Order: sequence, then C-alpha cells, then structure tokens
Amino acid sequence: MAMPRPTVAQLAYGSCTVIFSTFVLLLLSGASSGAGVAVVAVSALALGLLVAVTVPSPGPRRPVAVGRPAGTERPVAPEPVRAVVPPPAREPVRERAAS
Repeated sequence: MAMPRPTVAQLAYGSCTVIFSTFVLLLLSGASSGAGVAVVAVSALALGLLVAVTVPSPGPRRPVAVGRPAGTERPVAPEPVRAVVPPPAREPVRERAAS
C-alpha cells in the first residue's frame, strides 16, 4: 500500500513547529552541551511530526455531476436589478462681482 503524500498545510505547520519550538526550547532550557542541544532538537522534531500528522486532511472530493438528471427543471434565473441614479443637482450660476 502506497503512503499518502503530505499536504502543503502539513509541511508548513510541521516545519514552523520544528523551527519555533527549537528556538523556544533552546532559549528556555539554556542548553549549551551537545547532549542538551540534541535532546532539544529531537523533541522539536517529534513535536513537529505530531503537529504535521494531526493537521486535518482535506475530505474526499465529491464527483461533479456532468449533466442534469432527466425530469429536473432548470431553476428560474432572477431578474436583474436596475439601479436608478438621479441626475446631479444643478447649482445656480453665480456671476463674479465687478470690482
């Protein structure tokens, strides 16, 4: 049986979890020895894998009907709405005062 490929969301969430959890765990633990850094890295990878696996996968695609079954009528299209815009109000022309 073939193993399903990971989705883009699974890859993105898992990668972000690994990066951010490694950064946070190194800051909080203050690990400076090789063994401490290795434990932090392994735990961050495990956490990233857990997040990637638990991301909900898209549901199965439903088949699209190509044609309408016999005996079904086409729904009536609604009439278009016509907007009535009043003409702009005209202002009286003001003459310039002679000076």
